[in-house]
Amino acid sequence: MNLELVMQELEALGKERLKKMYLSNGAHEPLFGVATGAMKPIAKKIKINQPLAEQLYATGNYDAMYFAGIIADPKAMTEADFERWMDGAYFYMLSDFVVAVTLAETDIAQEVADKWIASGEELRMSAGWSCYCWLLGSRPDAQFAESKIANMMEIVEKTIHDSPERTKSSMNNFMYTVGVSYLPLHDKAVETAKAVGPVEVKRDKKKSSILLASESIQKAVEKGQLGFKRKYVRC
Repeated sequence: MNLELVMQELEALGKERLKKMYLSNGAHEPLFGVATGAMKPIAKKIKINQPLAEQLYATGNYDAMYFAGIIADPKAMTEADFERWMDGAYFYMLSDFVVAVTLAETDIAQEVADKWIASGEELRMSAGWSCYCWLLGSRPDAQFAESKIANMMEIVEKTIHDSPERTKSSMNNFMYTVGVSYLPLHDKAVETAKAVGPVEVKRDKKKSSILLASESIQKAVEKGQLGFKRKYVRC
């Protein structure tokens, strides 16, 4: 399948209701409004195709960019490729659910995510913290240096309330993920989440969200989800 055919198939799957929802979350034209689940049959036909993924990502069409992440070959991507993808990721659904997810399947994930967290740029920071959520939620605990994750928890505690809005959301998710999926620091995550308390995330044209990681961790514990690891990072 070539670029033109994939674009036609995606366009045929577009729904006005979803398009409106994506637009209200920060997407902008061009986009079709395709449900992520509806992309699976096309992905099955194509499987992994990095050159096609690059062409789709370069269209600037939100649905095509999202689909690019599904068929990308993360191991064929260099740090420069990820930087380029981040440059094109203009809102959080791309930075956190396409670029960060794809990065999480590589050997350079922690190294690149660390640079993004330290960048001071809202969406790069958000993608960096999100990448760690995908990593901690899918890889064995032994693959992470406990001291490093503990240090990151301290950064969250000290800086979350003063961080950019989207970054706050990803940092909050990081606390939750450490609390649920990274057993060596479960107790520290619970303490940190209590110390941080409610996190207010302001959103354009919508009312603020109040996030409370301590409550979310507690709910996961009650449901017996402690130690949860997902099988696949990408859908």
